[in-house]
Amino acid sequence: MTNNLTWSDFEKVEMRVGTVIAVNDFPEARNPAYQLVIDFGSELGQRKTSAQITALYSKGELVGKQVVAVVNFPKKQIANFMSECLVLGAVEGSQVTLLQTERPVKNGLRIL
Repeated sequence: MTNNLTWSDFEKVEMRVGTVIAVNDFPEARNPAYQLVIDFGSELGQRKTSAQITALYSKGELVGKQVVAVVNFPKKQIANFMSECLVLGAVEGSQVTLLQTERPVKNGLRIL
């Protein structure tokens, strides 16, 4: 590792737990992806994002799944879609395994 973060750098990254409440195909994306709507609880509400997770996950199994996402990046235009957060996952080639909590927790809880 060459780019070490300071503790104050890490504290700026706001990772939160949310539940996927809707999943749609995203045919306009350059690489296979879904459009997700994630509920982060009453404080943050619902956020949209796209995720290249089609290799390991079907739309049906994603609804109701809790995920971990960074919620304080600026919005990003992806094709004709505005992404409002970044879902986190472990990447191996084209396969992304979503990061999740060990057990269900309240939507919006911060990851530290």
